[in-house]
Amino acid sequence: MTFPLETQGMDRPSISLVVPVYNEEESVAHFAAAISKSTDESWPEGDICPHFEIVFVDDGSCDATAAVIRAMCRVDRRIKLVSLSRNFGKEAALSAGLKAATGDAVIPMDVDLQDPPELIRPMVDLWLAGAQIVNAKRIDRSQDSFFKRATSRLFYKTINAMGDHPIAADVGDFRLLDRSAVAVLNEMTERCRFNKGLFSWIGFRTETVEYARPARRAGATKWNISRLVALAIDGITASTTFPLRVWTIIGAIISILAFGYAAFLIAHTIISGVDTPGYASIMVAVLFLGGLNLFSLGLMGEYIGRIAIQVRGRPLYVVAETIGF
Repeated sequence: MTFPLETQGMDRPSISLVVPVYNEEESVAHFAAAISKSTDESWPEGDICPHFEIVFVDDGSCDATAAVIRAMCRVDRRIKLVSLSRNFGKEAALSAGLKAATGDAVIPMDVDLQDPPELIRPMVDLWLAGAQIVNAKRIDRSQDSFFKRATSRLFYKTINAMGDHPIAADVGDFRLLDRSAVAVLNEMTERCRFNKGLFSWIGFRTETVEYARPARRAGATKWNISRLVALAIDGITASTTFPLRVWTIIGAIISILAFGYAAFLIAHTIISGVDTPGYASIMVAVLFLGGLNLFSLGLMGEYIGRIAIQVRGRPLYVVAETIGF
């Protein structure tokens, strides 16, 4: 694997590509080759080419992913490996990569090449022009399934309607982050990470590039419905306490209505006497309020559970091995 030659006698920035991987033995070599080809074409001879490093973060793979990356590290010193002790999830793996990256700017990427390497040059150019964060926005997701597109739109609309700090729609983890932004992210201590929300929360001067999302080149996605639902819940609870405020409002409204209805019953009883109690109406009221109570308790439990995880103070991930640093 080769990268563009250094421009003799000229300073050049360093760029870290952070790539979380889990059971991707078929994809890592394709990714490295695509990055090599793209950087060769994007920075022709005579241009000041950045120094690149690829930081693969193996998130406890069960296949030969780590072994393949180790072999690649022996061939090219710009390929590096952070191997986690078990599967901690993509958010933790990405955080480990941001911590290990040494570049002046960091670009998180997916190994499936749905984050086009051809966008690296435009992102770097905007960064060199003064942007501290460069988002890559997906304007065409026709290669994704209808279910994934629909749920993604619903998620972004929901979290932006409730969130304290809206996140950019159709922007994933693929973006360029200046070293100053990475330093702030590395200081954050959340154990239930939602990196898209953190990227938005930190602010900084931001630019955007747009692209059509291509199909996956190799391997298969590791995201299933349960993981996507868990990520959505983590995203909402990590970004806002609005759901808790909603139930405060609902509780207040129900209390006002209950007091009003109680006053009506008292007045009706004094004026007309006692009616025969209705079993159906009582059951409807009990089941309705009981359901609301259970739902609100479950919602509070989600937040309390995350408080417990945070209070334990366990590390976000455990690094078992590093190569190339």
